[in-house]
Amino acid sequence: MPDASGRADDIALLLGATRSAAALALDFFARGNVARWDKAPNNPVSAADIAVDAQLKAELLGARPGYGWLSEETIDDPARLAAHRVWIVDPIDGTRDFIHGRTGWAVSVALIENGIAIIGALAAPARGQLFVAVAGGGVTLNGRPLHVSTRADMAGVRLPIDTATLTARFWPEPWDAVAVEKPNSLALRIGHVAAGVADGFIEGRTIAEWDVAAAALIVREAGGTITDRDGDALKFNRPSPAVHGLVAATPALHADLLRRLDGGIRALAARRRAP
Repeated sequence: MPDASGRADDIALLLGATRSAAALALDFFARGNVARWDKAPNNPVSAADIAVDAQLKAELLGARPGYGWLSEETIDDPARLAAHRVWIVDPIDGTRDFIHGRTGWAVSVALIENGIAIIGALAAPARGQLFVAVAGGGVTLNGRPLHVSTRADMAGVRLPIDTATLTARFWPEPWDAVAVEKPNSLALRIGHVAAGVADGFIEGRTIAEWDVAAAALIVREAGGTITDRDGDALKFNRPSPAVHGLVAATPALHADLLRRLDGGIRALAARRRAP
């Protein structure tokens, strides 16, 4: 890790850049009618995503030119793989909510050292929220320390999920669960676990590192457990920057949620193979 003074400087840099990026994104959001297009089918991007990405890159790499860079809106440069420290950024996580005038989006910024997130910030300016986590130093929301919920019973577990998904017929076991708010930002859903608003989060699909790098540290520093869908610890700045599914939860619920997700994935796959 950086020495104490270097780490403090990186924290200050990351927080300053995140706040500036959040202010820029909020300005676009307030004006509305932002130019948008599809990068691929069902994968929207806006002029705000591009502008926020450019500002973050200028501030973070301008101050730390020796660090690597990985962002949803920047063409990947394999030179990042040789860097010990890498910025991993999603300039606007939850673009669909952003372009439709909903508040479930966030600016996500993390600093990775040798594959591990050491500093992370998640700003949801339309909600007036700023999550900040430092490895070994805890996590705050608007300066207030966070901790995951104390729920240890699967009965009534709160999940940021669609009700239709909870009641889908492919699950081997029926859910006794409560569907809570599901913002378009995947990182904010994980942040809800850290804040105790939800007890767990599951995702079976492969997702990008920039979606979860900051949020993974946030939930971990809040006392939660987070792994991929196989139960393996998350590692970042990999050649193919993807995470194969995700389970984030209170420590007491993580194993049960992991098992249920695995059962659902297997059942759904079997249904799709059936003639």
